[in-house]
Amino acid sequence: MNNHIFETCSKINDLLTDSKEKEAREQLIKLLDYHETNQIEYTSIVNHLIRETGLYPYIHTDTANWADKFVCEAFKVNTGDKEEKTLHREQSLLLKKLIEGKNIAVSAPTSFGKSFVIDAFISLKNPNNVVIIVPTIALADETRRRINRKFSSKYKIITTSDVEISDKNIFIFPQERAISYVNKFDSIDILIIDEFYKASSKYDDRAPILLKAILKLGKKAKQKYYLAPNISEISSNIFTEDMKFEYKLDFNTVYLSRHNLYQEIGKDEILKGNKLLEILNSKHTKSLIYAASYPQIEKVSNVLNENLPIITDRRPLLKDFSEWLTNNYDTNWKLTNLIKRGIGIHNGQLHRSLSQIQIKLFEDTEGIDSIISTSSIIEGVNTSAENIIIWRNKRSGGNAKLDVFTYKNIIGRGGRMFKHFIGQIYLLEPPPDETNVQLEIDFPDTILGDIDENDFCEKLNEEQKTKIIDYKQEMFAIVGEEAFKRILKDNVLQNNTDIVKRIAQDMKNNPDGWNGLSYLNSDNPDNWEQLLKKITYLTPGEWGDGVYSIQHNKFVVFVQCIAYNWTKSISEMLNELDENENDINIEQFFKLERIASFKLSALLNDVNVLQKEILSNNHIDISPFIYKVSHAFLPKLVYELEEYGLPRMVSKKIQNAGIIDLENFNTPIHEVISQFNQIGLENIEQRIPNLHSFESYILDYFYDGIKTE
Repeated sequence: MNNHIFETCSKINDLLTDSKEKEAREQLIKLLDYHETNQIEYTSIVNHLIRETGLYPYIHTDTANWADKFVCEAFKVNTGDKEEKTLHREQSLLLKKLIEGKNIAVSAPTSFGKSFVIDAFISLKNPNNVVIIVPTIALADETRRRINRKFSSKYKIITTSDVEISDKNIFIFPQERAISYVNKFDSIDILIIDEFYKASSKYDDRAPILLKAILKLGKKAKQKYYLAPNISEISSNIFTEDMKFEYKLDFNTVYLSRHNLYQEIGKDEILKGNKLLEILNSKHTKSLIYAASYPQIEKVSNVLNENLPIITDRRPLLKDFSEWLTNNYDTNWKLTNLIKRGIGIHNGQLHRSLSQIQIKLFEDTEGIDSIISTSSIIEGVNTSAENIIIWRNKRSGGNAKLDVFTYKNIIGRGGRMFKHFIGQIYLLEPPPDETNVQLEIDFPDTILGDIDENDFCEKLNEEQKTKIIDYKQEMFAIVGEEAFKRILKDNVLQNNTDIVKRIAQDMKNNPDGWNGLSYLNSDNPDNWEQLLKKITYLTPGEWGDGVYSIQHNKFVVFVQCIAYNWTKSISEMLNELDENENDINIEQFFKLERIASFKLSALLNDVNVLQKEILSNNHIDISPFIYKVSHAFLPKLVYELEEYGLPRMVSKKIQNAGIIDLENFNTPIHEVISQFNQIGLENIEQRIPNLHSFESYILDYFYDGIKTE
């Protein structure tokens, strides 16, 4: 044992003697990094210190003594993989409490390994219905891939709407989709809310929808498990009052080394760009660059495109990807040039399959080296890197300072268990001041009208009860008491109470203005204009957000344009929008398509529900149009397969080759997945004419996510 190892082990032992376990664990992780860098075997003393700090998975059993080997074996559990996995001490304690049936809200670092606990719980308890709510579809796909690989032989894995339920199911949804299943099952064995902090409106404007899902699903859940990082306390609220809050899981499995480069940079933007280049050029490793906003992503992109060399001559995979992007998206897209330099972009607005493919390339040694991102990288996927670079200390999409909670979430992506013991954090702008984070969860007025005050009579204050009653009385007068009670019971309304009331009042006061609603079912997009303008104006402000917002009239033109999403290419539609003086670039296209499929379809749904009751002489059902909008005017299966990582362009080649009928809207997604597995990857590739080389990579990734053991 060399002197450095001996002295460090002695220091770690002293820290443990002084009950300073966190500091001891940090020193130990740095020591393990030293061993890995210098390819040194662990001694029995090092293994023993690993055991003492609770990091059992790091024990090297080939050099450990019998006691440490025993601990490593004792903490092994079935997590759904072929081989059992060793949990660290805090994972095991958390799992024990869940197995005992306790309701737990837990705050733990990003590197904690919370997914192992979920998987172990499913393996050990064998529940019938598991509901996992995640904040984004990207994270839903990532979770689905992990769960599918482990449990598809025993469970039906459901991630899309309108899927028939089996005897044993694991549901993985964003909150909007989860609400549609409320009436489809009698009970839930465990309700899991990932990234639970998004229940606070301070961190997500979709918080009311999540809280609505928590209330409605929580009533049917036998057990609840809510997860969030970096929270010190949860304020008193009705959503977690029956749960035990476990905060003291401040248990990192990696060490974060901070570099305060902002002290040298100051406000010198040129020096800042040079420092970024210096970091990226110093070592061939993976880096996440937090740029905060779309304009800052643009700024970072310019710096990197102008200064980094093209590397496609030695990375054929990136050459293929950049060529494929040019052919299928926009020839002038900045991302195409970045990919040639080993850089990707993640901003939460890209086509789902495109975001997933970039994350896959980021995990590939011959793929992307760095990703420029907004906060979408912390809420959309569970990826990490050796380097985390804070380019901008603002919150995503605005000028507000980066709060300590979001900051810790971002830097928590640094390092990775068994890959990078030390995460390097480069601060190009000052970090926020360290403070304890209390999660404040208010009961928003916008969901009061959608709940039964009698169900929560002991949890609501008198003012809230009055608001519920007043709202319902208003709606009873417009819609009719029996009709509105039926609507609420069916959980079919998707917008907040303000918008629902605005729609109902307009129908009641101006029924003639809704004449011609049937035109929305026309196959001619020109016939939609008048009603779409009326409907979109029911929501205040522009459609979109920030730099990607758009006026109502232009949004209607956009919707009419994407009516041809399946028959025209994206570049063709962008050219048509440009000819109509709608200056929409590729990024705006992505954003507006998502807004149409989610926000507009939800608005149309509520219009459809209410008009059947209020416009009694109309008898128009615009469900066919809503169906088209909610799938971005793509065939249902094509739209759903994008969530599985298969781009629409590849789906079109499969359809045109007559391999699988993806235009049949009666075919369930699980049946199509079975068809893909029956045909097999090799046969699919052989039968598709003019298959681009990168599309083979895409198909391989797609099949990896749907195969069953």
